[in-house]
Amino acid sequence: MNSTCELIEIPGFPPFDPTHPVENAVITRLAGNWHRRATVKRKEPELEDLFEIGRPDYPERLVPFAGHPVWEGLDPALRSRMLSWAWLAYNKHTVLAEQRVVNPAFAYVIEGEFPSLGGPALEQSLAQAMVDEQYHTLMHLNASTITRQKRRISIPDTVLPAPHIVQRLAELRDACSESWERKLTTLAFATVSETSISAYLHLLSDDKEIQVINSTTVQLHNRDEICHSSITGELAKTVYEFLSKDQKRFFVETMMTGLEAFVANDYGTWRQILALHDVAGAEKMISEVQYDAERKNLVRDFSGLRRLLSDMDLLGQVDWDWGDVQ
Repeated sequence: MNSTCELIEIPGFPPFDPTHPVENAVITRLAGNWHRRATVKRKEPELEDLFEIGRPDYPERLVPFAGHPVWEGLDPALRSRMLSWAWLAYNKHTVLAEQRVVNPAFAYVIEGEFPSLGGPALEQSLAQAMVDEQYHTLMHLNASTITRQKRRISIPDTVLPAPHIVQRLAELRDACSESWERKLTTLAFATVSETSISAYLHLLSDDKEIQVINSTTVQLHNRDEICHSSITGELAKTVYEFLSKDQKRFFVETMMTGLEAFVANDYGTWRQILALHDVAGAEKMISEVQYDAERKNLVRDFSGLRRLLSDMDLLGQVDWDWGDVQ
C-alpha cells in the first residue's frame, strides 16, 4: 500500500485505500454502491475480475499435516482443492466467532446483564462494534462466495462442524448451573476472541502467495479489531473489579480455557475436509499429528490476552506458556 495515501473512513466500514484496486473492490462489493459507479460512468474492478486462478486460497504452511507423508503424497490438485476448503473454514470460523461469541457478550452489556457496566457512551460504542461485526461477516461471506464460484464448489460449508471455540463455549455454558456463570463464560470467551483475533487474522493478512482478494479481505477486517480489542479489554477490567473472589477466579480460569480453544488447530474441521475428499490414511495422519506439541496450536501469538492480564495484574495467577511474548 502507498504509505502516503490517506485511508477513507465510511461509518460502519473498515478504513480502506481507494487507490488500492482490491481494497476498493472489497468495500464496493460490501457497500453495494452500484448507483455511484453508474453515475461516474466508469467500471470499478469486481472481486470476480481480481481472482487469480493459479494462486492458492489458503497457505499450505498453516495446514497442520504439512510435511506428513500422507499429505505430501497427495496429488497437488487435491491438496489445492482442500486448501480452498481450508479458506472456507477460516471464513466460517471468523463469522461464527463474531456471531456466537462476541456479539452475545456485547448484547449482554447493552441489555443490562452486567450491573457494573452501562451508560449511553458505552452502549453506543458496543452497538457500533456490533455493526462492524456484521460487516465483517458480510466481507467473509462475499470472499467465500467468490471462492465457490471460481473453484466450482457446490457443497455448502454447513457440512463443516462449528468451529472449536464455538463448540467449547456452548459446552461450558450448558454445564453452568448459575446465570452469572453463563454470563461470565460468554464475556470471558468474547474477551479472548477480540484480544486474539488480530493474531488469527495476521496469519493471512500479510501473506503474499495466496489470493490477493483473500489476504486483502482479512487485512481490512483486521484494521477494525484494534478498537474492538480495547473495548472488550475495558469491559473485562470493569466487570472483574465488581466480582466476588470465587467469581474472579472463575472468570480468569474461563479466559484461559477460551484461549486454549481459540488458538488450537481445529482438527474436527480438518477431519471433515479430509473425509469430503476421501483421503486414504486420513485417520492415521490425524492420530499421528493431533497431539504433537508443535502442531497443537494454529495461533502462536498470545500477546493480546497477555497484555490484558498484565494490565489487570493477573499474570501470576495463570499457568500458560507465553513463549517468546514480551
